[in-house]
Amino acid sequence: MAVVKILNVVGDSTKSWDDAIQNAVAEASKTVDNISGIEVMNQTANVKDGKIVEYKANLQIAFRVER
Repeated sequence: MAVVKILNVVGDSTKSWDDAIQNAVAEASKTVDNISGIEVMNQTANVKDGKIVEYKANLQIAFRVER
């Protein structure tokens, strides 16, 4: 029987939401093994002078727990 844990993270980027998502997964994978999937829960951005200056993505990262 597999056990899966869920980790909530926020990724950010000055380029795009896709880049923010990729950054979150890349950072999480440095300390979390067996990542099996993600769910993007929310996407937001910071705006300055009428332009997006930072993209943010809230993710749930699923990973298998090894026994």
